[in-house]
Amino acid sequence: MKRGSFVTLASILLLTITAVAQESRNEISVQGTGFFTKDSSGNGISRSTTQTGGFQVGYRYRINRYFSAEANYGFNRNTQRYFSVDGLSRVQADTHAVTGDVIINLPIRISKFNPYAIAGGGALIFHPTGNAGGFVSGADNQSKGAFLYGAGTDYVLTRHISLRAEYRGYVYKDPDFGLQSLRTASWTHTAQPSAGLVYRF
Repeated sequence: MKRGSFVTLASILLLTITAVAQESRNEISVQGTGFFTKDSSGNGISRSTTQTGGFQVGYRYRINRYFSAEANYGFNRNTQRYFSVDGLSRVQADTHAVTGDVIINLPIRISKFNPYAIAGGGALIFHPTGNAGGFVSGADNQSKGAFLYGAGTDYVLTRHISLRAEYRGYVYKDPDFGLQSLRTASWTHTAQPSAGLVYRF
């Protein structure tokens, strides 16, 4: 191989490696969240939920310019309140949100803002704490499948760091913790606004 060809090949290889290294496809995020669930009713039972806050951690992989794949874990603690002819029942529970979704990177750029839309699903896992005043005998752990949608935007601070503001909506069936006396058989909606930091690498 001639020296000129070798230098050209080496230069192309070096530029390719540099371009790949500069293309940050991976992201991890940490966010503080709100957790606001809509009241519902059914089977003669009315259900409401205390409003609360929590956190969410996630990993996002950019597939291409328009799409990313993401996995998230979120946590909060609240109290489900059920009112029927038998009176008021309360179940305090830790709620674990485990979701996977597709991120649609919108082709809109406003200054340093990078907006996106979210669609996916997963499960909300309700785990009774057993704390006094927030427990019904026989209440057990329960998972509910959830449809997830939302939108958000990143505000770029540096090549590796961004601020994130996001809204997620979960649609799922009311938890009843395996008890007929708490079963509304109704669907509900939880709004989860959040804000936090993103590290891109």
